[in-house]
Amino acid sequence: SKVVHLYKCVLLVELTVSCENLMDKDIGSKSDPLCVLLMNSSDSQWFEVARTEKVQNCLNPKFAKKVSIDYYFEIVQKLKFGIYDIDNKTVDLNDDDFLGELECTLGQVKCFLYSHPLPLQQTHTCIIAEEIKDNRVVNFEVQARKLDNKDFFGKSDPYLEFYKQTETGWQLAHRTEVVKNNLNPCWRPFRIPLQSLCGGDMEKPIKVECYDYDNDGSHDLIGAFETTMTHLQQASHVSPVFSPVCLRYQTVICNSVLHKKTVFSNYGLKCIMHVVKEYTFLDYIMGGCQINFTVAIDFTGSNGDPKSPQSLHYISPQGVNEYLSAIWSVGNVIQDYDSDKMFPAFGFGAQIPPTWQVSHEFPLNFNPSNPFCAGVEGVVQAYRACLPQVKLYGPTNFSPIINHVACFAKQALQQTTASQYFVLLIITDGVITDMDETRNAIVNASRLPMSVIIVGVGGADFSAMEFLDGDDGRLRSQTGEAALRDIVQFVPFRQFQNAPREALSKSVLAEIPGQLVEFLNTMKLAPPNSNPASAMTVSS
Repeated sequence: SKVVHLYKCVLLVELTVSCENLMDKDIGSKSDPLCVLLMNSSDSQWFEVARTEKVQNCLNPKFAKKVSIDYYFEIVQKLKFGIYDIDNKTVDLNDDDFLGELECTLGQVKCFLYSHPLPLQQTHTCIIAEEIKDNRVVNFEVQARKLDNKDFFGKSDPYLEFYKQTETGWQLAHRTEVVKNNLNPCWRPFRIPLQSLCGGDMEKPIKVECYDYDNDGSHDLIGAFETTMTHLQQASHVSPVFSPVCLRYQTVICNSVLHKKTVFSNYGLKCIMHVVKEYTFLDYIMGGCQINFTVAIDFTGSNGDPKSPQSLHYISPQGVNEYLSAIWSVGNVIQDYDSDKMFPAFGFGAQIPPTWQVSHEFPLNFNPSNPFCAGVEGVVQAYRACLPQVKLYGPTNFSPIINHVACFAKQALQQTTASQYFVLLIITDGVITDMDETRNAIVNASRLPMSVIIVGVGGADFSAMEFLDGDDGRLRSQTGEAALRDIVQFVPFRQFQNAPREALSKSVLAEIPGQLVEFLNTMKLAPPNSNPASAMTVSS
């Protein structure tokens, strides 16, 4: 019998990016930089891996969002860090100002702090790589009282920054959201990996800074203090009440509670925190968690007549179109995480036989009691067989299929272990018709073991899809209810049209492991087998 190991021994590396002296491309304000990381594939094509957040009005940004990638010692992994000034909400970077880029290898970054001038003017970018060895995280609940008012009109708009001490100085580990016009803010609960905050050393100093946010980037320091995780943890357990802290001046630590030593009026900070060990994506997969993959395909009339070469549903003489390419790219990766490889596949927006009523949730095999297809090949065959049997129509409604998958995810949540997670792939060509209902469906699904991937085919306006992808803010329902987490990943297919197939799948699936881990750990769900073997094998 032959034994095949399902994964290689690799290191997980976390990258932190900062820049100095960026070009100012805006008139009347400063550039709004964002960093995009690209990697080089085996056939020398660049594909996008991740993006940081956008930093408003700042020429010396410290990006809070970290990028985690696998490091292979035996492979030269080429990286490209592109810096852009973002002035719109589109995902396409071609309409944003280019500020510079840096090419290097992961080996260069892994071995030392990598600092290099960008090609344009005297700009420098700094990349710090750190191996992730500690899977503990810190769950924070923080609120403040009687903060100093830094605004002439209205009240301060406070946010917090947490810093890790390194050999070269303080490194940003986390930045909270801004609480508008409030001197007694209560920030949303957040989590910081212990590795990112103190390198796993509970006695290592950390720094917390509180700022008043200003739109022009000239944020006012309200105050700061230094402490250790040990002291924070003790204070949280012994006296989880408002503790006056010295913001901007030296902090005196007494009986595990932070006390103010200054003539300023009392600042209060209440911090409740718990250090917990989190299961990793590999822990869940090796421990028996199944990823259930569902496909939904857009059959609306805007795709064009499938018999016409101009149609997005037209199957070329080579047997491909954008829909098929997306199915193959995503399905080939995700099917390895599903033991039975039976995938439900649906269509929406078409008139279907025999009544020719419009349906927004019909099985591609026209069998409602058994919509499953055998592997990616089965999905492709069902799509090909379905296409000539339906009439493309409309409108483009997403909510029925999202709610359909959510029903199964809700049933899975009733189990006591992390046995199942659901991924819905929606492939579409255009604007959503039921936006309000779709927003409601996504907000509801954010509380379930479920993620939604949207691949946009064709050249339509996809701004609505980018709105659903909550990278720049938390999606809200019609009634104002916020999503518990970001579960939507949108990718325009044509951005990868000339790239290798694995480039699309890597970009589309990049956020799934993090979304799965975040949800299952938040719900305190362990893998069905919480003590998996150190290596999983398949014998044949």
